[in-house]
Amino acid sequence: MGGPPARNARRRRVVLPWTLLGLWIAVLALAGPFAGKLGDVQHDRAVDYLPASADSTQVAKIQDRLPGGETTELVLVYHRDGGLTAGDRETAGEQVAAIGRELKLTGTPEGVPSKSGDTLMYPVASNAPGQDEKLRDAFVNDVRDIAHDTGAGMSVEVGGPGALATDAAEVYQSLDGPLLYTTVAVVAILLILIYRSPFLWLVPLVVAGVADFLSMGVAYGLHETFGTTISGQSSGVMTILVFGAGTDYALLIVARYREELRRVERPYDAMRVALRGCGPAVLASSGTVAAGLLCLLAADLNSSRGMGPLGAVGVLCALVAMLTLLPAVLVLLGRRVFWPLVPALGSQPKPRRSLFSAMGSSAERRPLTVLGVGAVLLGALALGALNLSGAVKQEDSFTSTPDSVAAMKTLAAAYPETGTQPLTVIAPTRGADRAVRTARATEGVADVQRGRSGGGWTEITVVARAAPQSAAETATIEALRDGLDAQGAYVGGPSAEQLDLKDTNARDRLVVVPIVLAAVLLVLVALLRSLVAPLMLLVAVVAVWGAALGIGGLVFGPVFGFEGTDPGLELLSFVFLVALGVDYGIFLMHRMREEVLGGADTRAAALTALRTTGGVIASAGLVLAATFAVLTNMPMVQLVELGFVIAVGVLLDTFLVRTYLVTSASLALGRKVWWPGALSRPAGEPVPPPAEEAVLTRTS
Repeated sequence: MGGPPARNARRRRVVLPWTLLGLWIAVLALAGPFAGKLGDVQHDRAVDYLPASADSTQVAKIQDRLPGGETTELVLVYHRDGGLTAGDRETAGEQVAAIGRELKLTGTPEGVPSKSGDTLMYPVASNAPGQDEKLRDAFVNDVRDIAHDTGAGMSVEVGGPGALATDAAEVYQSLDGPLLYTTVAVVAILLILIYRSPFLWLVPLVVAGVADFLSMGVAYGLHETFGTTISGQSSGVMTILVFGAGTDYALLIVARYREELRRVERPYDAMRVALRGCGPAVLASSGTVAAGLLCLLAADLNSSRGMGPLGAVGVLCALVAMLTLLPAVLVLLGRRVFWPLVPALGSQPKPRRSLFSAMGSSAERRPLTVLGVGAVLLGALALGALNLSGAVKQEDSFTSTPDSVAAMKTLAAAYPETGTQPLTVIAPTRGADRAVRTARATEGVADVQRGRSGGGWTEITVVARAAPQSAAETATIEALRDGLDAQGAYVGGPSAEQLDLKDTNARDRLVVVPIVLAAVLLVLVALLRSLVAPLMLLVAVVAVWGAALGIGGLVFGPVFGFEGTDPGLELLSFVFLVALGVDYGIFLMHRMREEVLGGADTRAAALTALRTTGGVIASAGLVLAATFAVLTNMPMVQLVELGFVIAVGVLLDTFLVRTYLVTSASLALGRKVWWPGALSRPAGEPVPPPAEEAVLTRTS
């Protein structure tokens, strides 16, 4: 029958899983109303992505406070191959007049014909939408409804900053559904292939879905409490991280649980032992990723700084769900959830020569040779980064060609020596006249018009002679800023925003990268009680990042046809690959440390760790790479480039660096890999493990 301790143990086995399940139901009920509001606070205006301290950000903020709020600027482009007819010009004038009658415009639009006579553009602006994105989109769509093709051979396109913003917002708003469904489908297929069970794959997938729902509620809370920026890019990446990282943790836990079910009779007890064995690695892994992502708070770029907390929220929600809800559900379902490959008590897995055993054997024979070849290969791939082109222009940031992009391309061809995208100068009203004179005297400026005033500020519109985002226009922007800086004026507008994005990303790389490396190193040192092993892992992930970026440089232009590179690609891919890549190193090195504490020498421990964790790491890497690869199917160049580099980097890390190179380095270094910790002592010296590690070793 057993005494009170036995009865208490039986009670815990029954009560605890059901209690955890009940708590999760309560948590979801509380998070539900907030999760549903996340889309309402998601914004994709330029000011939500701009650097916090840049001129262009100040311009956007002051414009919001001017009478009428932010100005929505459009350009109507009328074009006919071979030249516009008198009837075409009359039709264009009638459509523009109708826009003026039906919509509230700022000023009276005037047509500007091209020298070739085949294009006529009308700049159109309105303050009516203000800073409300829905009103802006409605205004743009109303203009498009009125300015439509007549079917007589003349094309009509609506471009300009407002139209580009509307098309970009439409793309980001359309991501949520397809991104989630595609991610779920990809993860489901991979889990079915990995587990070869008709039921087991559903458990981690459903738990990941629960974690994603919770993360949406927490993200909304962050926005309301701290004003965290929520953009389409950051919320999409958060979903990717929840499913990718969460599934990785599930794979590790389930693999260890299956292993313990062969040794332990009751599922509850087997899960306890499994969590004791792999829990520290999962905690350290998620902690490393979260710490790395939170380093983005040091970035000056709004979009990067907002992505840090959201990414960390996604990872931590996945961690909590996988350490509590997943074990509870698995214990309640019992061994039958593994059907048809049920791990019976006392059984042994079929002995077979695994790929990772073979890789370990080859690394064992010539560790230095493997290291040398791997280093040369990664170095050669990294050289491809030299082929990365300059910053992608706004009109080239879509993988398709929306109306706004078509309009900008038509303008670029028809007005090659004329600015078609005005700059905005915000000057103190008391010095506005002086600012106008300074702007007119600036080299490269074609026209200057004084605009609205309010709150002590005046808006001035400046048209450059050079084409948008060209080297000549950039020189004009810099000259304007040099001349107006002493007057307390700011220079903004779409081209200035892109210049600020590029410059701020360069600044953020110098600040954030060292912080990320330091944070990750500290976590690894605390976990592995060593300095050499953490440094080895960091060097490995940095090498992976360089190689993945190099592969991107070889395919983005020649294969994908992209006209530029997202300025934030290097920083974001570095943060994600370093933080996520160290995950697998933690899984491998933590198991190796367990084996050494159990009495094995470092050489045997390295091979055992590779053999026992190689399959799990490979499965986890495939899932994580596949989830980020989902981004390559999205219609924005920035998302495609980010998803591609991270997916390729994860695959390199999983199948080359983590398995071959880290194992080879461990074999070559021997006990030195644990220096200066106690495990680095010569084999003859006793190495008593700390009490908690001794318990883990005995129970594993």
